[in-house]
Amino acid sequence: MSIVFQHWSASWPVLIAYVLLAAWHLAGLRGTVTVPGPGTNRSQLAREAAVFQLGLAVITLALVSPLGYWSTVYLSARAGQELLVAVTGPGLIVLGAPWAALRLRPGGLIKLAARPLVAVVAANVVWIAWQLPVLADATRGSAAVRLAEYLTYVVAGVVFWLQLISSRPMAQQSAPLRRFALLTGTVIASTVLGMALVFGANELYPTYAARAHSGMTVVQDQQLAGAMFWMGMLGPLVVAGVALLMQWFSNEESADLAAGLDRLLTPRRHDWPSRPVHR
Repeated sequence: MSIVFQHWSASWPVLIAYVLLAAWHLAGLRGTVTVPGPGTNRSQLAREAAVFQLGLAVITLALVSPLGYWSTVYLSARAGQELLVAVTGPGLIVLGAPWAALRLRPGGLIKLAARPLVAVVAANVVWIAWQLPVLADATRGSAAVRLAEYLTYVVAGVVFWLQLISSRPMAQQSAPLRRFALLTGTVIASTVLGMALVFGANELYPTYAARAHSGMTVVQDQQLAGAMFWMGMLGPLVVAGVALLMQWFSNEESADLAAGLDRLLTPRRHDWPSRPVHR
């Protein structure tokens, strides 16, 4: 149990950012609850607010809890922290649709959503770049670099999820199949990165070979980190992919394909008899 109560970090920049964002959101939420927007009600706003606050809490706990300390010791702990900060937390933030409560104008986000390919590629570049040994090692030696890593993770994660799911008052402009294609590309990128670490036999992160690093070799820890990153990314991406496919099947754009399949599966009726008629 000591692992739960030890190594909590009073990271003041993280805690201050959390308190300010949470308070800002709750203060702005009072106006949106009093005058709900079109197509919304108070219960929906309450659910979204709870999801947004949960997203903030997930990111904050990933940084100030013992996971933040162990992420500087074990690569596998670092992979778990990255998944929470870069994928899970931002996904909850986007689902929470906090833009009206935070009084943020969605114009810039809408312009960004108009270029989903650029946004998704940029998010993947950010995720992969921080896995490079030179940058991963830099985060251990500099608190400023570590904070920059966290900030870019959160921004990239929010930008990424905005391309896949709707977040009031922004509605998705891209067709579900196009978003599914972007999702597939992300799955491929995360799978390649995870496999490179899982099947790698050389130490890519020698700075993690310290006294506190015990119980497994750096290579074994590196392989475990690759498996966690691979499977951890795959879970939410598969859920999002299934949701997009269900949305596509329910849209009118799939009606033509369904009609075509019906024509292929329905036996054709010929105008001529199947047997020659003898007169």
